[in-house]
Amino acid sequence: MKVKTYIKKDVVDKTAEKTGLDSKEAAKAVNAVFDGLRELMTEGPIESRIEIRNFGVFEVKRTAAKPKARNPKKPDQVIYIPPRRKTLFRPGKILKSILKQPLSELE
Repeated sequence: MKVKTYIKKDVVDKTAEKTGLDSKEAAKAVNAVFDGLRELMTEGPIESRIEIRNFGVFEVKRTAAKPKARNPKKPDQVIYIPPRRKTLFRPGKILKSILKQPLSELE
């Protein structure tokens, strides 16, 4: 089964449909939201959390350094991986309950 990939244009079209805005105005709104989320996640503290009620939570967490990691191309080589930040998304209650429905109900 092929996975359906949605792009930003699909989000813009859905936003325009839901709000009654024309595509250019909806694109400005969607871009502004994405830019704002990106700025909050990258320019804020090392660990942060963006909570959007009825949708989910975006989290930025710090990972620990891995001083004795193995290089998969050369298994006998030990490498150092510095600490970094990673992102997580946790769906909210409504989204989670919709996604938990059995597939037979959706078809």
